[in-house]
Amino acid sequence: MASPGSGFWSFGSEDGSGDPENPGTARAWCQVAQKFTGGIGNKLCALLYGDAEKPAESGGSEPPRATSRKAACACNQKPCSCPKADINYAFLHATDLLPACEGERPTLAFLQDVMDILLQYVVKSFDRSTKVIDFHYPNELLQEYNWELTDQPQNLEEILMHCQTTLKYAIKTGHPRYFNQLSTGLDMVGLAADWLTSTANTNMFTYEIAPVFVLLEYVTLKKMREIIGWPGGAGDGIFSPGGAISNMYAMLIARFKMFPEVKEKGMAAVPRLIAFTSEHSHFSLKKGAAALGIGTDSVILIKCDERGKMIPSDLERRIIEAKQKGFVPFLVSATAGTTVYGAFDPLLAVADICKKYKIWMHVDAAWGGGLLMSRKHKWKLSGVERANSVTWNPHKMMGVPLQCSALLVREEGLMQSCNQMHASYLFQQDKHYDLSYDTGDKALQCGRHVDVFKLWLMWRAKGATGFEAHIDKCLELAEYY
Repeated sequence: MASPGSGFWSFGSEDGSGDPENPGTARAWCQVAQKFTGGIGNKLCALLYGDAEKPAESGGSEPPRATSRKAACACNQKPCSCPKADINYAFLHATDLLPACEGERPTLAFLQDVMDILLQYVVKSFDRSTKVIDFHYPNELLQEYNWELTDQPQNLEEILMHCQTTLKYAIKTGHPRYFNQLSTGLDMVGLAADWLTSTANTNMFTYEIAPVFVLLEYVTLKKMREIIGWPGGAGDGIFSPGGAISNMYAMLIARFKMFPEVKEKGMAAVPRLIAFTSEHSHFSLKKGAAALGIGTDSVILIKCDERGKMIPSDLERRIIEAKQKGFVPFLVSATAGTTVYGAFDPLLAVADICKKYKIWMHVDAAWGGGLLMSRKHKWKLSGVERANSVTWNPHKMMGVPLQCSALLVREEGLMQSCNQMHASYLFQQDKHYDLSYDTGDKALQCGRHVDVFKLWLMWRAKGATGFEAHIDKCLELAEYY
């Protein structure tokens, strides 16, 4: 695949000179935001930098403003002299918004009100005096509000109320006192990137439909492979809908590598395959085996020591047992950061065993992969560079908004051979650009969400040094008693 140019697309290791806590930078940012977003920029700066009173926490499900407001204007004249008509959402429906004729003004007004709801929620999420959640039991919420879908459209006033009600009962995952699961926090740059991604509303299967996003996926995956330690960032990869799917991709590719005929002939054409993983590994390995027709009984769980690490001698013993029974070991999945203990399997010892018995080595670093960004802590993944594939979820340790999971493969072209179906109506061969950028045929999905942009934009905002500081701080906090 041809390499895109450096410069704008490349990753830096900036020292944080764009830190929004820098007053000069913050004010400059506000001026830019106000220039391009008008009222939205003014409100955001007021909320974030104290130029207005902090929004009061609403206790009800009513929208935060009156249902009548002056319409926003999209003209370029400053100051604007355009007549402003009152907009009453009680008499407007989705059909009155763009692309409706004369829908521009109500659309801008409506989206600004939605943005006000979102910005107030963002600010409250970081307020330690607020609740992490206003918890209600499922039956209570079902009885308190009518969530049923209707035949007739509701007006925009009701739509705004639904937006606020939904956030009122949502978990504030960015709250300083939120501790749950392995993904947490609310990064402002990542949030902005997610908003942009939804606005662009495109698919990742071909370059022609997502030119910038396809290039960003290329450079980001290459950078991640370089960090793993594969020379020159060689190999392949894809962003998938979570670590469970990334792990299943690894199992799928490992099976194809050993028995390529399985793609056409199915499991009936191959012997009994056996996968190995630690008893503390993620349940997705068994789910993947079930989905691929390998079967959960074909996933052998290896004993762990008192620290939760896979015991290499037990791994080798179970491999020998499987071979003696006439089964074919085809994959070992080591874990870098187990779900409960946070343990890191001994990757070097596992790599030696996989090499000895010619077995595909996968590393599930969904949680622990972020440590590769830290010079102080990356030793915990020593040996990951010997893996055939790696799962790495930036939406966990690195704090990227959900979802953002990557499957990295050391052998280039293998993923394409495993999954491609040559759909000529989509992947035409006479296009006027490098067809290697049409990445859709190597994925199981056809419709694939843009998950790369939030990681790429955060990387540009933080630099590699910023992610390193973030990881180091997380590990420092873990040692606090």
